[in-house]
Amino acid sequence: MSNQAYDLPFQQIGADVVIWPMAKIVMPEVISIGNSVIVDDFVFLVGGAKTIIGDFIHIASFTSITGGGEFIMEDFAGLSGGVHIYTGNEDYSGGCLTNPAVPAPYRVPTRSFVRIEKHAIIGANSVVLPGVVIGEGAVVGANSLITKSCDPWTINVGSPAKPIKVRPKERILNLEGMLRKEIFDVAGHYIPRDQRG
Repeated sequence: MSNQAYDLPFQQIGADVVIWPMAKIVMPEVISIGNSVIVDDFVFLVGGAKTIIGDFIHIASFTSITGGGEFIMEDFAGLSGGVHIYTGNEDYSGGCLTNPAVPAPYRVPTRSFVRIEKHAIIGANSVVLPGVVIGEGAVVGANSLITKSCDPWTINVGSPAKPIKVRPKERILNLEGMLRKEIFDVAGHYIPRDQRG
C-alpha cells in the first residue's frame, strides 16, 4: 500500500511509503515521514511533541512508540519486532497519582525524548526508556533495556544494555554513499521508484 492509499493527515509524508492497514497511528498531524519507509501491521505509533521519521526506515510489527514526548528516527535506522519506545513516563516517586485515566493535577507525567540516529538498529523485544540517544550506527541487541544513551557505532546488549563491540562505520557509510548516487538526483532529492530510469 502506498502513501497515497493511506489517507491520514500527516504533517509531511514522502514517496514510496508503505503503511500496512493494521498499523495504528494516533495524532498523524504531528508526524513527519520521509521517503522509502515501511511501517508494518500492528505497529502502534502515537505522535508526540515532535515526531520525525527519516528516509529508508523500517518499523516492524508489534512495535510501539508512545509517551507524548519528542521522537526522532534518522535515515537508515530500523526497529525490529516488538520494540517498545517510551518518550515520556509517569512520576513513580509517590508525589502524584499515575496512569492516563487520572486527570491533572493528580497526575503529573513527564515528557522527554528518544532520538535514534542514522544507521542505528534496535533488536526485537527491546525497551528504550525516555531521555536517550541511540548514537549513529549503534546496535541494540534483542531483549535489551536501554536506560542511557548508546555511543555511536557500538553494539549494546543486556538489561541494562552495555556496549560489547564496535561496528564497521566506513563500510556502512560507503554503502550509503553508493545508494544515494543511484537513487538521488544531483541536487540530493530522492527519486521515487516509478520515476527511476
